[in-house]
Amino acid sequence: MKLLPPDEMLAVSRVAAAPSAAWLARLDALLLMVDAERLEDLATLPWGTLLRREQARLRCAPGRSFALTLPTKRGLRVVVGIRPAHADAFQSLTLAGRMLREVAAARPALLGLAALAARTADAPPPAEALLAAVLAGTERRPQQKSRPAPAWRPRVQVSGAADLAATTAVESGAHLARWLTQLPPNVLGPGSYRRALATLARRHRWRMQVYGEAALRRLGAGAFTAVARASARRDAALVRLEYRPRRAAGRRAPPGPIALVGKGLCFDTGGLNLKAPKSMLDMHGDMAGSAVAVGILAALSASGYPYPVDAWLAIAENRIGPDSYTQQDVVTAANGTTIQVMHTDAEGRMVLADALALASRTRPACLIDFATLTGACVTALTERLSGVFTNQERLRDLLEGAGRRAGERVWNLPMPADFDEDLDSPVADVVQCLLDGKGDHIYATRFLSRFVGRGIPWVHVDLSAAERPGGLAHVPTPTTGFGVRFGTALLSDASFLRAIGARGARR
Repeated sequence: MKLLPPDEMLAVSRVAAAPSAAWLARLDALLLMVDAERLEDLATLPWGTLLRREQARLRCAPGRSFALTLPTKRGLRVVVGIRPAHADAFQSLTLAGRMLREVAAARPALLGLAALAARTADAPPPAEALLAAVLAGTERRPQQKSRPAPAWRPRVQVSGAADLAATTAVESGAHLARWLTQLPPNVLGPGSYRRALATLARRHRWRMQVYGEAALRRLGAGAFTAVARASARRDAALVRLEYRPRRAAGRRAPPGPIALVGKGLCFDTGGLNLKAPKSMLDMHGDMAGSAVAVGILAALSASGYPYPVDAWLAIAENRIGPDSYTQQDVVTAANGTTIQVMHTDAEGRMVLADALALASRTRPACLIDFATLTGACVTALTERLSGVFTNQERLRDLLEGAGRRAGERVWNLPMPADFDEDLDSPVADVVQCLLDGKGDHIYATRFLSRFVGRGIPWVHVDLSAAERPGGLAHVPTPTTGFGVRFGTALLSDASFLRAIGARGARR
């Protein structure tokens, strides 16, 4: 089983702005998105009277789609999706995913995408939403079957306004995140993960630094090494990837690199506080935060992002062995904070503590960490959106706005300072967690805040939407790759760059 997805893309091209009869005659299938207030415009298309009559007959509601076959020589299958008024990106992507499923079983060889819809402030152009759905719905997945299912790799032609390169870059980064997260734990361990990252670093011209356990001990990263020490492979590491644009961004650049931090637990048994079998089953996906950080970095690299970005990946396993860390241990993190261990299954905040502390030493313009950290956040928000926290009030609206534009919805959650009172320890500076689980997403964030350098803007993303049965929006797989679209939208926002101190960022 390959560590990285095949380096291949669908053949995607642009055609004339308005669908013509000649173009439709060449297609095997067409996905057509139309705004609810523009249904009359269906009549302007070739065979438009038939389309309009079928829509009226079925009384298809906004947010839904209908399908029919046009009488071309090839018998063109058309799926018409009706986009609700003022639709946001999530609604557009969800509709696009539903439309793709209408034709996926037939596996058309030449697939057309078109729209009779306007761009809105919180949604991509409709053709981009359709293309994103096609890219996500046709991507290859890791498998080692004796008889693998043949891949569907249609040629795609897009009619209408769409930034094909940008859409492809973001979806390729999200595909990378999903691929890594789906790999089984005997394929992707800390050592093989590092080999995969080395390949990506060569491909994208990133600088890669690896801090193994010995180096981490010298740096005083006692929280990270406590978690890692039970693994017989002893291959845990903190990996730093550095993206530097080929052309400097000039005086608009932030005062330092933006630092992405990702939790990379390749498998989590829970440690000595062992998980139940059902809870442990999918813990190979506990490295989703690191995969999201890598996916964002890959998407930014492919699109020629003009600012420097680092990714700090805390890659380890939480195993069981004679040297396992245990409850009531007291360990010292890289910034000198002492931690009283309360539960060995709260390992994510331990490795993130040292990752945040060491990343802070580089004085980044902003720290953004991604982690499948707490079940409490899933309980609070479900798997349909993820929780965000920040130490900068001015970032709150920008975070939710980026989620709306990306179609990956996030919700700002509180992190009041008085929660720290409950984290007081009689023997150390802080307890790792509380044992009743109540409000754990907030307590985990307050714990992590102690390891963020003074004055550094910080965003914590608790990836409650990393896994969802049946997929999410345009993504059909339970592993969603949530965070890549959000992260790239956030880092591309001039208002966000100004808020973290970018000098002269465009208004």
